[in-house]
Amino acid sequence: MRFIALLLFATILLSDQHIIIEKKQKLTLGLGAYIQTQPYKGTDALLLSSPVVFFDNGLFYIRWSRAGIYFYGDNSSDIIWAFSLTIQPRTYGYKASDSSYLHNMQERENTFEGGIAFSIAKGDLYLETMALTDILHRSEAWLIKSEMGDKYEFGKLLIYPSLIISYQSDEFMDYYYGILETEEDLSIGRNAYRASAGFQIGAQTYVKYPFNDKFSTLINLRIDRLPSSAIDSPIIEKNYIFSGLASLIYTFEY
Repeated sequence: MRFIALLLFATILLSDQHIIIEKKQKLTLGLGAYIQTQPYKGTDALLLSSPVVFFDNGLFYIRWSRAGIYFYGDNSSDIIWAFSLTIQPRTYGYKASDSSYLHNMQERENTFEGGIAFSIAKGDLYLETMALTDILHRSEAWLIKSEMGDKYEFGKLLIYPSLIISYQSDEFMDYYYGILETEEDLSIGRNAYRASAGFQIGAQTYVKYPFNDKFSTLINLRIDRLPSSAIDSPIIEKNYIFSGLASLIYTFEY
């Protein structure tokens, strides 16, 4: 409800902003396979089919699986900046059936995060910071994430590398990496554990290769190092989360 109220408030603010939407809009649609390793002991990697959408008309935007609505900003100079409300999925979590080591653990569910984002760009160089919270109330988790990236061209090949750092709250960390006293199992070394807030650092890149002016292949590769408090959890066996997307995309104007 809090996020919906913010969204309505932003929609009202938009009526007072001089946002210019170009007559022709560019839309990218695609489909790919997404894979993400799980750091929990004995768990298999996630493998999912994933729609791929990129769209930005100066009012609304979609960037792969993340969407948002701008409510304040300026694009009249060579430096573009904007505030927006945004929402994205969080694919962390597990079920007790995912691993024998997680037997009798309560499920940690996937969720959606929503909040406010601020982005600033000059040319292809950009910086974006987001303050997000769990809008489905799986937990009271929140985090602050910053990402900085640029674009490089090598002939037809386009590469978009970026660095990502996020501060994850006590509630976030304890929900995904903590162990309740009722979940303790000393026979397998699963002691009760409370995870505390920490920084997660990651790096990713998009790689795009166009076959023609409509069709391209898009690959995303990402690595994240877990906060030290997560690594110390008895249910964690890997320090890193690896993820990637391989997709075919179609871009057109309308």
